Amino acid sequence: MNDGTENIMDLEQQNSNVPTTELETVTIRFAGDSGDGMQLTGNQFTQSSVMIGNDVITFPDYPAEIRAPAGTLAGVSGFELSFSKHDIHATGDRISVLIAMNPAALKVNLGDLEKGGILIVNSDSFSKNDLRKAEYDGNPLESEEIQNYRLVQIPITNLTLKAVEESGLSHREGGRCKNFFALGVVQWLFDRPIDNTRDWIQQKFKKREEIVKANMMALQAGYNYGITTELFHERYHVAPASLPPGEYRQITGNQALSLGCIAASVQSGKPILYASYPITPASDILHELAQHKNFGVKTMQSEDEIAAVSACIGAAYGGYLGVTGTSGPGLDLKGEALGYAVMVELPMVVLNIQRGGPSTGLPTKTEQTDLLAAIHGRHGEAPIPVLAPSTPGDCFYVALEAFRIALKYMTPVILLSDGALANGAEPWMLPDFEALPELKKEFRTESQNYTPYVRDLNTLARDWAVPGTPGLEHRIGGLEKDQYTGDVSYDPVNHEAMVLIRDAKIRRIAKDLPPLKIIGPEKNQLLVLCWGSAFGAALSAVESLQQKGKQVSLLHLQCLYPFHEELGNVLSGFDQILIPEMNLGQLSVLIRSEYLVDAVSMKKVQGKPFMVSEIRERIESLLQG
Repeated sequence: MNDGTENIMDLEQQNSNVPTTELETVTIRFAGDSGDGMQLTGNQFTQSSVMIGNDVITFPDYPAEIRAPAGTLAGVSGFELSFSKHDIHATGDRISVLIAMNPAALKVNLGDLEKGGILIVNSDSFSKNDLRKAEYDGNPLESEEIQNYRLVQIPITNLTLKAVEESGLSHREGGRCKNFFALGVVQWLFDRPIDNTRDWIQQKFKKREEIVKANMMALQAGYNYGITTELFHERYHVAPASLPPGEYRQITGNQALSLGCIAASVQSGKPILYASYPITPASDILHELAQHKNFGVKTMQSEDEIAAVSACIGAAYGGYLGVTGTSGPGLDLKGEALGYAVMVELPMVVLNIQRGGPSTGLPTKTEQTDLLAAIHGRHGEAPIPVLAPSTPGDCFYVALEAFRIALKYMTPVILLSDGALANGAEPWMLPDFEALPELKKEFRTESQNYTPYVRDLNTLARDWAVPGTPGLEHRIGGLEKDQYTGDVSYDPVNHEAMVLIRDAKIRRIAKDLPPLKIIGPEKNQLLVLCWGSAFGAALSAVESLQQKGKQVSLLHLQCLYPFHEELGNVLSGFDQILIPEMNLGQLSVLIRSEYLVDAVSMKKVQGKPFMVSEIRERIESLLQG
């Protein structure tokens, strides 16, 4: 097959004459129209980087409009990744390289490109009509602003069409291969192998040989273009990272949550039911779990959010692990049923993948605006533990922790992930399965002295009695029950007693949490207190300042309700507390009210994660008074 690989030895000889510069960390963003294949391109570059041993972290950025007009600002899709020779926790302060496939992609993303950064544009997409759709008055490539960057104009569309002429594809289908041409250019520029991408193309499009041939031609043509032109005066190399030894795979937060649910089922010996209504960005969890029926996983796409959570309550009543996934609007709809789950005291987990709000808001963008809703968003006194992972890989372990708490304390648990964690990816070392927590929870089978609300004296959890067990017939439901007999009770003193018991049960979890892990001294001038996906940027900022001798420490909160029993003592060891979060200060409100400390709130509500530089600069300003 003629796929553009002729004369490779001659080209490689020419390749060796190009000087190579060693870099520690690079951040690249592929950006184009939603139909330009930017997510696919970014994923393939990520895989190439993982294969050569770099530490990698990614952030896909999807357009909110499903079918926005091509070439418009609303239709821009992006994929950002950082790859490094050392351990990294977040994508970069600014992007080092921007690949803009059209003017709209340029306009949306140029502000994030560092001064002196490489700007690669598809010059074929800068016609007057393209500029009009991107709301440009003139050609931005001719502006003074563009002089701040190393501009590389490549007629990617025409070069792609020329490269794939022999494939037999139509003009339109051939043009769709331009993302692989761009990928080839960037893989050459950063000394990435293309063999893995070629293998992926062969497998992905094996049912259409002409597509395989065209994409391989475009990929090789892009790679060769980097070799044969003089647009680039040097290449760049990022050496493999020194990661802890082990077996790794690339994983997203939603994949990790799914695997965590499966692991909880295995470790507990209980089958799992996942019921959900499709909603961005949680839908991938349903897609992932549906592939694992070999583990006894049962999945249900429900007709609405209320049906999904109700099915999970029913599953838990029958002895299953009930799990439902949603995002902010769905959490609102599940509110009443979650109060019911508190009343019946059954173990289940809600995976809430936060997105921009309110209402439909920014469905493909990330926020952390559901914290107060998760803790207080139900009528009556209905306490539910709330947990939050810190990285895509951490989602696996926090899912296990959510089930541990749910089973031990017979309670629903809410896990707050977010769009950045759900869609972002990182290398994840496969766990030691022998070291995973034991989650065994025995059903009540002894009928003597049984009542529905007889409790464990340590945890205050009631027994789990599966319907159909002889002698354990019982009534549970949304009406208040007598604390001794389980019968419906309207007695005011009994109601208050049951409210206090349910509250005390959840508060006891504060003494049963993993130890707090402070990064830095336990007494210091400033503590950065964070939760969720803000952790990666905060950790990178804190580590860089600690290397300069700055008096700053970091603490990530995994359990947001109830707070860890030692948190008050920890906070008292710091002069100042900074809380960065993608909302208007929700954790700050909780910390101030609970511990009466003057926490400084760092707010960001742009549908975008924190940049490392934003947090670093705020820390420095506080340290300087």
